[in-house]
Amino acid sequence: QVQLVESGGGSVHPGGSLRLSCRTSDRLFSFSDPTWYRQAPGRERELVATMTAGGQTRYVDSVKGRFTISIGDDKNTAYLQMNALTPEDTAIYYCHALVPDGTEYWGKGTLVIVSS
Repeated sequence: QVQLVESGGGSVHPGGSLRLSCRTSDRLFSFSDPTWYRQAPGRERELVATMTAGGQTRYVDSVKGRFTISIGDDKNTAYLQMNALTPEDTAIYYCHALVPDGTEYWGKGTLVIVSS
């Protein structure tokens, strides 16, 4: 049973940084594409960042230059480094994995609050 477990959320001041982690097993990210989504209060879930198996990355415009998605060498952890955070980044952040057979997996989310 594939599980995705996010961690690293918390409360920070504007301009601060956080690094989110998405932990799984069986070297899942060696054959699947990790994606980070977020959902802010009263808003729809949106794709924040994704990485293909070939290492290509894509970001929503609002985080370009501030967020970086990566995969750990163990292929069991995906990261989202978030810098220069603003209150608009406040949301629950979810990890998602799409495996080659089309199955999708979601974590339960980690809460990020950016407030002065």
